[in-house]
Amino acid sequence: MHDIRMIRDTPDAFDAALSRRGLDPVSPAILDLDTARRQAIKQAEDAQAAANAAAKDVGRAKASGDDAEFERLRTLMADKKAEIAALNERAKDLDSQLNDLLLTLPNLPYDDVPAGRNEADNVEQKRTGTPRQFNFQPLEHYDIPAVQAGMDFAAGAKLSGSRFVVLRGAVARLHRALAQFMLDTHTEDHGLTETITPVLVKEEMMYGTGQLPKFGEDSYQTTNGWWLIPTAEVTLTNLVNGETVEADTLPRRYVAHTQCFRSEAGSAGRDTSGMLRQHQFEKVEMVSITHPDDSDAEHARMTRCAEAILEKLGLPYRTMLLCAGDMGAGARRTCDLEVWLPGQDTYREISSISTCGDYQARRMNARFKPAGGGKPEFVHTLNGSGLAVGRCLIAVLENGQQADGSVVLPDVLKPYLGGRNTITATGELK
Repeated sequence: MHDIRMIRDTPDAFDAALSRRGLDPVSPAILDLDTARRQAIKQAEDAQAAANAAAKDVGRAKASGDDAEFERLRTLMADKKAEIAALNERAKDLDSQLNDLLLTLPNLPYDDVPAGRNEADNVEQKRTGTPRQFNFQPLEHYDIPAVQAGMDFAAGAKLSGSRFVVLRGAVARLHRALAQFMLDTHTEDHGLTETITPVLVKEEMMYGTGQLPKFGEDSYQTTNGWWLIPTAEVTLTNLVNGETVEADTLPRRYVAHTQCFRSEAGSAGRDTSGMLRQHQFEKVEMVSITHPDDSDAEHARMTRCAEAILEKLGLPYRTMLLCAGDMGAGARRTCDLEVWLPGQDTYREISSISTCGDYQARRMNARFKPAGGGKPEFVHTLNGSGLAVGRCLIAVLENGQQADGSVVLPDVLKPYLGGRNTITATGELK
């Protein structure tokens, strides 16, 4: 959500920022609606003032016995009442139109976000770790012998259709271990507060973080109006929905491990093999609610939290700064972490860490009281995967595969796997 006062004051700068996302100018339409809305409000106020004055005159006319003046003023008051109702209704309608338009607009990129239209224009910031050199042709995760017994796409399709999977045995245990490892690292090493939230939310919560109204087709809605969360960003960020918090309670840093649900409406035909893109998946999500002065530093800190998981697992990755055209609608700046997948011979996204400024806070009306007093201000919100569990599973399996069909797992996971670190070619955890 955008501040209408900012658009009034700097319409050209507003349009220029949106143009970096490939959008045409919208400030003329916004300002026309805003002007008409303010005029209707002013006219309603003027009519109300006239009605108030007439009400006083009615009493005087009746007291003086001037029946003709009394009836004229009564008629005037009735007309003004109807006029005021019509003007208020028009102002309400124009306000709704303006709000609806603002709700569809994406956030404004920060100045340091590179120009560009798609992922080809993203800027690599660094590479960490060296991809392993295999003395055999590495396989994609679903073709590794150690994995095949524990990753059943046919069963998933029978139960639910395409883009679902059933995990069992050692693969299921590894998936669970990865989520627990991430949670423990974020809570014990990074100071995040572990949180368990619902996966069904009210519609206004989806509006609060920007999934609605524009991206409803990407999510699932139940027949009684709840929405299945596409990520715990929705629930964790909305914990401050409608609240005004004390400044000394910031930052608030949350982490949650949840099921997530996405229709993948915009990805037909992409990544149809394997677990890379599923309708139901699990993520460990990080969310921070901060003071505006601290949000840039918090973005860097959150990025390091996600990077640390990959480093502890010994997975090569690169850190990318997304261009304006490739960022999510709610973000002002996004860093993607892309992990090396030897089976695909490329890097693939495993985490996106975004700072949203006050964009979501305005939609949620989430504020803080400044420590020194004064008018409440909007908080800043940030979110990021820490990490996508299924994609991390893929990376661990592909990077640890051996020529004999087994998979050697990172030592850091041994405490979560009963001291074991190998899945044999027949699918047993040893």
